[in-house]
Amino acid sequence: MKEELHIAMVQTALEWEKPEVNRKSISNKIDLISKDVDIIILPEMFTTGFTMTPENIDISEGCKTIDWMQNIADGKGVAIVGSVAYNTGKEFVNRLFFVAPNEKEVYYDKRHTFTLAGEDKVYKAGKDKLIVDYLGFKICPLVCYDLRFPVWARNVDNYDVLLYVANWPKLRVAAWDALLKARAIENISYCIGVNRIGVDQKGNEYSGHSGVYDCLGSQKVFSQKEEVIYATLYKNHITETRKKLKFLEDRDNFTLVL
Repeated sequence: MKEELHIAMVQTALEWEKPEVNRKSISNKIDLISKDVDIIILPEMFTTGFTMTPENIDISEGCKTIDWMQNIADGKGVAIVGSVAYNTGKEFVNRLFFVAPNEKEVYYDKRHTFTLAGEDKVYKAGKDKLIVDYLGFKICPLVCYDLRFPVWARNVDNYDVLLYVANWPKLRVAAWDALLKARAIENISYCIGVNRIGVDQKGNEYSGHSGVYDCLGSQKVFSQKEEVIYATLYKNHITETRKKLKFLEDRDNFTLVL
């Protein structure tokens, strides 16, 4: 149990469909982290970029990436989170892994597959949310396009942190900024967004805009360049804000039909 949660967000360019190259590049960035952190957050599909041809990736790469994440978690005593194009042996999913030190990984499969890019034709959509209790903070991790769907993110689980990993293009980054802030305000939680930068194989440009918003929608950190971004989340900010502003008690009750 902690009163403060220290996070590091790796905002980076990605090599197209080259898992080993990306793992090595990200490892180098992680090795340069000098601050004490509790969680390291990576972008969506951090081993390949936002590929719609996951069949080009050897099935063994999924296990290699999980092992790589576990080694970092155990070796550095931090949790690490990010999504990959994952082959289950039966189908492809855009799977976010949350790996804590000396614990088996847990995962969330992206619910809202991005139809504009045909992700729904390639990857099977998930049906279950994941709430991770880590160091006394309840964290709800989601993926990219999920950001546009507030009902799915609605804070019916009393989480403290809403976390999005993404490959969100520069063309629509104004929506990314606005929706991260909105999700923080409406759910009275911290909202974290970790995006990539650079240009992918399809010519899509990414401008980052990774950031952290507090329970009132105030932007605490923000970046548009390749770097590791640091932020601290405070438990008392959540507690005091919800004590003063009891808006979650007035939320609508509903049943989500999938």
